[in-house]
Amino acid sequence: MIDQPSRVGRMNRGWRAARCLGPKVYPAGPDGDWGWVVAVAFFVVEVFTYGVIKSFGVFLQDLMSEFGETNNRISWVVSISVFVMTFTAPLSSVLSNRFGVRPVVMMGGFLISLGTITTGFARSVNQMYLTTGIVSGLGYCLTFLPTVTILSQYFNKRRSLVTATASTGECISIFALAPALTAMKERIGWRMCLVVVGVLQSSIILCGVLLRPIVIRTTEEERREEGAANAPLKGPDAQNEETRTSLTSSDSGVQSLGASRTDLAGGRKAGGAEEKAVTPDPAGGPARGPARARLLDLSVLRDWSFLCYALFGLFATLGFFAPQLYVIELSVSRGVARETAAYMLSAMAVAEIVGRLSIGVVMNRRPVRKIYILLACVALLCGVLLLFTAVTGFWGLAVCCVLYGFLLGTVCSTHIPMLAEDDVVGIDRMSSAAGIYVFIHSFACLGGPPLGGILVDVTKNYGSAFYSCAVGMSLGALFLGLVRPAKQWHCCTRRGRRQEEQKAAEQAVALQPSQEKPADFLEVDVVMETSPTQQQREEEV
Repeated sequence: MIDQPSRVGRMNRGWRAARCLGPKVYPAGPDGDWGWVVAVAFFVVEVFTYGVIKSFGVFLQDLMSEFGETNNRISWVVSISVFVMTFTAPLSSVLSNRFGVRPVVMMGGFLISLGTITTGFARSVNQMYLTTGIVSGLGYCLTFLPTVTILSQYFNKRRSLVTATASTGECISIFALAPALTAMKERIGWRMCLVVVGVLQSSIILCGVLLRPIVIRTTEEERREEGAANAPLKGPDAQNEETRTSLTSSDSGVQSLGASRTDLAGGRKAGGAEEKAVTPDPAGGPARGPARARLLDLSVLRDWSFLCYALFGLFATLGFFAPQLYVIELSVSRGVARETAAYMLSAMAVAEIVGRLSIGVVMNRRPVRKIYILLACVALLCGVLLLFTAVTGFWGLAVCCVLYGFLLGTVCSTHIPMLAEDDVVGIDRMSSAAGIYVFIHSFACLGGPPLGGILVDVTKNYGSAFYSCAVGMSLGALFLGLVRPAKQWHCCTRRGRRQEEQKAAEQAVALQPSQEKPADFLEVDVVMETSPTQQQREEEV
């Protein structure tokens, strides 16, 4: 028989644990509070995802010597990992909407750690394609996107500044992790070094535990305003339906962030009650019942502003790979010593940190149209890529690296959080939009490096890769400039369609009395004809 006090103690401990790690309920977006913990978690995720990917070159020479493979064969390990990470992005959105952010990120951290540890015991490059390329690549996907999505939901006014600051973990990792890995592998070998990295990456699981879902509590007044905006049906039936709907909503007392009032971060319960919400039915009236999130909202593909933004990301991704891959060889071909050329990447990384912090401060100021700032940075990035092909000497290339790193930081830290802005899709649909957006990137991630390599092999000039990147970035800037006009056109079209529907409804209401008039006269005639009083008077006469 279970002791009653011990059972009560366990219940109290379980209640305290649920209170500490359960959903966070707010009357409005907190713009802080537990969001700062989520920001730290995102920083750690950046260190052990993108930071490790960019530091993988530390093991390049060791792997080539161990397996007797070429540079091209070894570089495909990272290429496959990045492709899997971006290609499976919709899967990340589906799983996050279905199971919540926390279990998805925890599973991603486990896969990353498992893939890196098993890579340390690989006996061929083909096995590394499986362990690092597929297993760790899938873990990177399940970790990065859900974390940046829930971070965007915790912040509104400070969103740009916080995400830009937290994303510096990627750059700082290059300084802290790459030298540490270089010293470590000289002492214990590259295999055990990878095992240590895999163990450190398991800290992402703890970061996933800290990602508490966010739930927005909606007041009764806001629900009434929302019901009025949804244009409920007229008459007593609509009043009864409104009463039922109000009772349904007040049962839970909470509603989450989103157009469908569904918690995209995974918080479907708060205070022990299942979350319910009011959703309009096809006829225009309110419907009741539990809110269900779409596993993958493909309606964003019908939004022209999102399509333009996705094409921007596709072409702009082509301009992200050449400087990191070829800047050292380009510098050597321009007369810079190889030992000195290695500092180009360091200068680029420092400038990228400054760029990420600067763009966060600039976009945090209001009023400002953030998408125009991003467009200006992309346009300047095109010019810097062309400048790489013209300059010679150490200082000219160093200036280009600093400018490129600064502008790269501004673009990389804002292009995914920009999806949460109303000029693109908004915070309500960001979860699904981010998955589809990154999925579209995957083709550029897979095809960009080989395209640059082909141009370099054909022309025997490393500057050719920078030309191709400049062309891709220019096309990206073109589509980015079309995002806001497309959104305005979409809004105007929708407003015109709504006015036409309203006018048709008014005409139908105006015609309704004239159609019912003969029936009223018929009813009066029948009443007069069958009235007992009238019959008695006629008999007396």
